[in-house]
Amino acid sequence: MTDVFATQETAAPGSTSDDDGTSPRRSRRPRGTRIPARVQIMGWLVLVMTAGLATVVLLVAEFEYRAIDERVNSGLAQDAQEFRRFADAGTDPATGQAVADPYDLFFRHLSSQYPDRAEIMLGIEETAGGGLDAVQQSDEALRDVTFDDPLLRRIVEAPRTTGTVETPAGELRWLRVDVLPREGGSEPNAWFVSGYVIDEARSDAADTVRTLVIISAIALVLAAGVSWVVAGQILAPVNTVRKAAARLTEADLTRRIRVEGRDDVAALADQFNAMLDRLERAFATRRQFLDDAGHELRTPITIVRGHLELMGDDPAERAEVVRLCTDELDRMARIVDDLLLLAKAEQPDFVRPEWTSVPELTSDIDAKVRAIAPRSWTLEAIGEGEAYVDAQRVTQAVVQLAQNAVQHTEDGASIRIGSSVDERSVSFWVTDTGPGLAPGDEERIFDRFVRGEAGARGGTGAGLGLAIVKAIAVAHHGDVRVLSAPGHGATFGFELPLRGGQA
Repeated sequence: MTDVFATQETAAPGSTSDDDGTSPRRSRRPRGTRIPARVQIMGWLVLVMTAGLATVVLLVAEFEYRAIDERVNSGLAQDAQEFRRFADAGTDPATGQAVADPYDLFFRHLSSQYPDRAEIMLGIEETAGGGLDAVQQSDEALRDVTFDDPLLRRIVEAPRTTGTVETPAGELRWLRVDVLPREGGSEPNAWFVSGYVIDEARSDAADTVRTLVIISAIALVLAAGVSWVVAGQILAPVNTVRKAAARLTEADLTRRIRVEGRDDVAALADQFNAMLDRLERAFATRRQFLDDAGHELRTPITIVRGHLELMGDDPAERAEVVRLCTDELDRMARIVDDLLLLAKAEQPDFVRPEWTSVPELTSDIDAKVRAIAPRSWTLEAIGEGEAYVDAQRVTQAVVQLAQNAVQHTEDGASIRIGSSVDERSVSFWVTDTGPGLAPGDEERIFDRFVRGEAGARGGTGAGLGLAIVKAIAVAHHGDVRVLSAPGHGATFGFELPLRGGQA
């Protein structure tokens, strides 16, 4: 059977929509912002989540709309292909009857079609009067949409066989198949048009995107609330540190921060407490120095002032006053030096330990103390091995003990020094044959400005020598000791860890 109607080839359908681009805008944060850290944490978290959720929404929207566009284009191409097959056959497949004219062709073909959602199919024929008559088949929701003559002419007279046009239902993406006259001719007098109302086709995708936006907004609100609470809990120790620092005064350095957990903030609080410990020790050392200086220097200053006020014009008297004042000033200088040494003992670098030969150190100390005064010096024991100590400070401590023994003994008296080493410690001591300590003096003899009652008979010291010995021992993580019997001399010494502060 010959073809009754001929169709022209149509271009492949495609989307005519354009993507609009936007330029990124850079936001600059003001320098030196005073925004609280809690607000900054919440703001950054919300900002990052907003960017992430916005990216997800945009990707979902792009995917959904692209899938709909592909479905629309595929549907338009399929409708055109089915119409061509029907027109080329020239008969109704259901009845086998020949198709008489374009109107019959459109009516029979559209009667067998079931439009997709948002789809409209039109059969347009030019009437004898030059008008356009249309047969329409569409989705149930679009049955009331009508196409007037100007709208139909915009479609059939378009230079391309695909395009978009505004209709009462919205933007319509259409594809046209031109139908040539049965009698022959190059100009079509009928047209098959398949189209989709884009807004209606995209309604499900729009609902999905709208739902995502609502869920994202709720998630952002919840994230902001959670981040506000969590940031407050995390920064609570920091605020405690800040408030504690604001309350600190020289008069009250006893406040500490309760440390909980093992995170970075807990480490910060722990380090802050350690700093407060160092500050408290530093201020205590300063107060101790000032108290000690005021306590011990008051007497020589009073003596010097009294002698100067009562000094007469006699040259011999003046010379004696000058001698007494010079002696008191020398004593004041020694006191100041001792106090400065005790103050320095609180510093981390007061001792600089290194591995030292105990026999060599003991022999050097013995050689030095023999020059202090004419006594019967005896080196009774020498420890063997090495110890991790500051040799200069140890020498200073033993010499101080030797000077203390000299002050409490007569010329020719026996003084013994020695050292010993065991598995864990090294010890140094000085034993004299002086009057010894009175009962009860052992516990306080190493305190500042304390002089034993039995030894105060002729001593000229300020009571700082044994305190210096204790400071040196403590700086080595060691301790001092004393053994004494009234009238039978005393043994002063100190014991230091063999390896110092090493593990």
